[in-house]
Amino acid sequence: MVHHTSEEIKSNQVREGETDLSQLPEVPPGMLIPAPSSTPRKRTRWPDAIDVIFEKDPACNNIFEALLYQGLWAIFFHRIAHFLYNLHIPVIPRLISQFARLVTGGIEIHPGAKIGKRFFIDHGAGVVIGETAEIGNNVMLYHQVTLGATGWWRPGPGRKQKRHPTIEDDVTIGVGAAILGPITIGRGSKIGAMALVLESVPPNSVVAAKPAELLVKSGEPLAKHEELTQGWEMDYQI
Repeated sequence: MVHHTSEEIKSNQVREGETDLSQLPEVPPGMLIPAPSSTPRKRTRWPDAIDVIFEKDPACNNIFEALLYQGLWAIFFHRIAHFLYNLHIPVIPRLISQFARLVTGGIEIHPGAKIGKRFFIDHGAGVVIGETAEIGNNVMLYHQVTLGATGWWRPGPGRKQKRHPTIEDDVTIGVGAAILGPITIGRGSKIGAMALVLESVPPNSVVAAKPAELLVKSGEPLAKHEELTQGWEMDYQI
């Protein structure tokens, strides 16, 4: 009888094609990177804009529910507005974008923004995407994401200045994140909830905001945070 050590068993599993989970990158609290899967998802018969909803949101059970997603209608209206914008038709593209903002719960996409395939906004509400923003394929945003600028300057006549970020393929941006300025978020990166990003991010990176701190526990201030609570009293109750 041959006895194998745990290291030998682990090595054999990796050689047989199984994923070594110990090699996965560590991520900050609140961020989730799903384990790799060797079984690809079976695509639906619907177009990319609908198929991506079934792929990324397990809460969507059928086509009727998919058609109720605000993000789907936001991208539908944007495709029309962007087409007219490229034809240099005045006013009408902005009217379409403002109408889309009204009917989608505040998803405001400037007609000039360039958006790739399989773009998905989950829980669509309060999303802002600026004029010179560029978004690649298979990008996912959560609600209240801003792809904005860092200034209000206006270029001279006939000049178009890049003011908004570029989001490369396969990027996920968490709720409330703000990505500002003409920076680039590299392919495959993940931006955590409430993160403020002002510098370019390399491909396959993870960016997370600082989690909330517990200042008072069971009515008693924590010693290491007493300096943060000096003169501060809760003015509301939960």
